[in-house]
Amino acid sequence: MPVSQMEELLQQSVSQLKARFLDGQEPAPRGLLEALETDSRRSARELAARLRSRERINRAEGQRLRHLLKYESELWSQGFNLIAGVDEAGVGPMAGPVVAGAVVLPRDYKLRELDDSKKLDEATREQMAQQIKADAVAWGIGVAEVEEIDELNIYHAGLLAMRRAVEGLKTKSDFILPDFILVDARTIPDCAAPQRGIVRGDSLSASIAAASIIAKTTRDAMMIELDEQYPGYGLAAHKGYPTPQHFEALRRLGASPIHRRSYRPVREVLGLEPVQTALFDATPVISNPESQI
Repeated sequence: MPVSQMEELLQQSVSQLKARFLDGQEPAPRGLLEALETDSRRSARELAARLRSRERINRAEGQRLRHLLKYESELWSQGFNLIAGVDEAGVGPMAGPVVAGAVVLPRDYKLRELDDSKKLDEATREQMAQQIKADAVAWGIGVAEVEEIDELNIYHAGLLAMRRAVEGLKTKSDFILPDFILVDARTIPDCAAPQRGIVRGDSLSASIAAASIIAKTTRDAMMIELDEQYPGYGLAAHKGYPTPQHFEALRRLGASPIHRRSYRPVREVLGLEPVQTALFDATPVISNPESQI
């Protein structure tokens, strides 16, 4: 910026500069921060410090988002274009379906705060889900119902939901088949595309993180609707997870049609012998359902 323009800019009050460059997030012209840092006004120097801090935060977030595209970038460089991330939500609950999301992101896609859905609060998840759906090349949802969970067990029902999510991948106009699939921690049977399972993939891959957000927000919305059909259990609050309130309601009201009969606490209420003991003998009590998948 020419010296004359910089001098004119510095004639503005600190509150005006703050409104433009801090509150309004207008990019600071070259040389402004250095000038503010040597300004005689204390408030100007404080503004410079806050702008520097924001610069560091933005730089760190940019680096995190670039790292989040590590797996996708490797695949893009190998000629794979449509890369689908897949994840599921609802493994731990005693009630309701397990839901999977599949998302194909645009090349080099960066969405600030994109991360594993369990690390985001509800409002942020909802906002990001809408943005991902608007920006994605394609996205899809797959559901395995309670009856399928009880018949197959939760592990295989989760895989079924994932396969359905991949099969449901749709652009704004048509269904698509991905060139490659990135999956959180496992691979999906009966999918034609090559795959890679990534342990903690929802924290390491942008595509899987996006899928986890779509899966979580979709399932949460379904549980809110089911709460209206089966009142008294608190499904809208705990989303079917084994909280103390859910256990109390289960004992008081008995099992509803959407409670998983293969889960030990539900079978105990119904007076049935336990099944799937290796998975569910010690069903944990969850104090914070938002931290669960």
